[in-house]
Formats: sequence, structure tokens, C-alpha cells
Amino acid sequence: MSLVKKFTEFIEVHLAGPMAKLANQRHLRAIRDGIIATLPLIIIGSFFLIIAFPPLPASWGVTQFLTANAATILLPYRMTMYIMTLYATFGIGASLSKTYNLDVISGGILSTIAFLLTFVPVNIPAEALDAAGTAGFVLPMANLGGGGMFVGIITSILAVEIYRLTDKSKFKITMPEQVPPAVARSFETLTPTLIVILGISTLTYFIGFDWHSTISKIVSPLVSAADSLPSVLLLIFLITFFWSFGIHGVSIVGSLARPLWLQLLDGNTAAMAAGKELPSIAAEPFYQWFIWIGGSGCTIGLALLLAFKTKSQFASKLGKATLAPAIFNINEPLIFGTPIVLNPILIIPFILTPMVTATIAWFATQLGLVNRVIFTAPWTLPGPIGAYLATGGDWRAAVLNIILIVISVVIYYPFVMIYDSNELEKEHALGETN
Repeated sequence: MSLVKKFTEFIEVHLAGPMAKLANQRHLRAIRDGIIATLPLIIIGSFFLIIAFPPLPASWGVTQFLTANAATILLPYRMTMYIMTLYATFGIGASLSKTYNLDVISGGILSTIAFLLTFVPVNIPAEALDAAGTAGFVLPMANLGGGGMFVGIITSILAVEIYRLTDKSKFKITMPEQVPPAVARSFETLTPTLIVILGISTLTYFIGFDWHSTISKIVSPLVSAADSLPSVLLLIFLITFFWSFGIHGVSIVGSLARPLWLQLLDGNTAAMAAGKELPSIAAEPFYQWFIWIGGSGCTIGLALLLAFKTKSQFASKLGKATLAPAIFNINEPLIFGTPIVLNPILIIPFILTPMVTATIAWFATQLGLVNRVIFTAPWTLPGPIGAYLATGGDWRAAVLNIILIVISVVIYYPFVMIYDSNELEKEHALGETN
């Protein structure tokens, strides 16, 4: 038995099962689904950043108009992406409640109030009205965004688990069957609501526990590390490694890394809105437009080679059929059609190519050759367009994306030629048999 076959069997027996279970673990799935549910708000909200700071010459009249009204233009951004954790908590709570067969709306509301109770409203005196523009109690918004994501995750899960325990133990108010379902659900959630509000209020307001600074101190090393090149390369390796054995790498690694990516992106958008230097490189759009070009594994080069350079009928037809999806970053047909899964020839460039493109893109961004990402463009856009939008309209990012596509073709080329040669031999053998 060959070493490759033994290794493949080891992965299938000892790794594939546990990783599949991890990907479907209810809490991780709830976090993933809750955050993904906010993507429309993130995409549309961040678009207003580009409008407020257009990639146009400053001398143009439209640029001057937009700059003069930037504060107003940014208000939709501040009410969407800027406070995205507020919306994510509802999604996380609703998703987790669904897995427990609890009322999803009640779970979402409980999670949201649990998160809000970690904030201490600031009282602005009436004397400061002229300077502050408001008076009375106001809610500090900074941690309602990516900065508060980990607190939102913790409190959302805590709230739903309390809801589940009260439901399981029957420690709740049960109404007669004649009562309308909506009214009955409201009374059933009185007990968990009381526990959540009393518990978190006590911690926040009476004991004085600062959720956000405490959690921030714990996760700040992770956030800083996530913006380093070694971390980027490690995440790429893990995602492509899992994919190589048919395990959805993004579902596993992305569920864990996405809160970190969102904090990095939130820091960039907040700095952009404040007119400051952007602090981070490796937010999620960086992966999408400079690493996952054509899909995980940067398979745009593979699709191009299969479509235009292969001689075997199978490879050529597969390439032509999968090229259009690959242009729009959909590559499951390639991953399972070639297949890349358990294919020792194509696994090598599948892992190597995105690591090379990531290294080039990371240094290009670090050196200021391209802008840092501020915008979550729809992931189905063709690469150069998505890169242009994600960096706030930097044409150099589009050029870099094209260069990386060329590099992808170069790296995949020798492996595709070997693959094509093997397919030709199979077709010739089949033809002789027939």
C-alpha cells in the first residue's frame, strides 16, 4: 500500500469525521449563520464609505459635493455596518434557538437584550448640549460594531442556553392551550428573560464588570495575530488542506476566524470614516480578492488552463464548463469534478498557489502599493472588479488581481499538464478497449 493511500485512509478515518462534526457543531454553526446574516448590511452599509470618499479627483465638483456632505452620507453606514454586532446577536440567538427547537424570535430578542445590557449608557449633561449636539443618556456605539463581536457571541450563547435550561426544566409559565400561540410564547419566555436581565445587569451595573475591556484584552492578541502574514498563511493552509479531503474548510476555519476578520474590517472602516490611516491588512475582503480568486485554492488559473491548454476531452470539456462559474468565484464543480479532492497531483498547487498570492498581496499592501480593504464587495464579482471596489476604488488593486491570476496560471501549469497527460492515457486506453 502506497504512502499516499495510507495517508488518505488516515485522513478519512481519523480526521474527516471529527472535522465534519466540528463544522456542524450547533454553537459554531449559530455563530456562522448569525454573522453571515449581517452580510447584506455590511455590503450595502460599507458602500456608503466609497460614496463619502469617492475615488475621483478632488478638483471635480461631484467630489467636492460628496466630501462636504460626507457626515450625512455616512449615516446609513453608521446605522448598518458600524453597529453590525447588534444585528448579529439576534441572528446568532435565533439560529441557536432553532437547533434546540425553541422559538427563534424569542431567542433572538433575548440574545440582543443580553448584549445591550453589557453597555453602560453615558449621561451627557444639558450644559454640554451645544458642544455635544445632544443631552441625556446616550449609548456608546463603538462596541456595537466589530469591536464588540466576541462579547455579542458570548452573551448570545449565554442567553439562549438559559432559555433552553428553563424550557427543559419546565421552569416557566405555561399557558392553557386556548391561549393564542404568540401570547403563550411571550409568557413562556418571562422566566428566561428575568434571569438574563437580572443576571447580566447585576454583573454590569452593580458588580461593575466591564465586558468589553475584559474580552478585548483576552482576544486582542488573536486579532493582532490574525493580521500577520504567518497567520494568513496558516489559515490558508488549513482551509485548503480540509478542502483537499472533501471537507468544507471555510465552514470550519471561517466560523472561527470570521469574528477576527470582522474586527479587522471594522477597524479599517472606522478609520476611513474618521479620516485616519487604515490599520489592518488581512480583513476578509483581502482573502476574497487576492487569495481566493476563482474560489478556494485560487483555482482561476486551473480553470483557464483546463479550458484552453488541455488536450484530453474530459479536461477540456470540464474546463469550458467550469470557467464561467470560476470567473464568479464558484469552484465546487472544479474541486469535485477534476477532482482536486484526494488527488495528489492537484492538491499541491491547490495549497501552494493561494499561499504564494497571499504573500505577494500582503507585501504589496504593507508597502503601500495597493490600498487596504474597506469594503465587502459581493463575492460573486469577477476578481479585478471586486478588488477595485474592496479597496475603495484603487485601480492598482485590480492590476494586482490580474497579476495574481497570471501567477495562478503559472503555478498550476506543470501540474495541469501532468493531469492532462494522465487523462489522455485513460482515454487512449479506453479507446483501444472499445
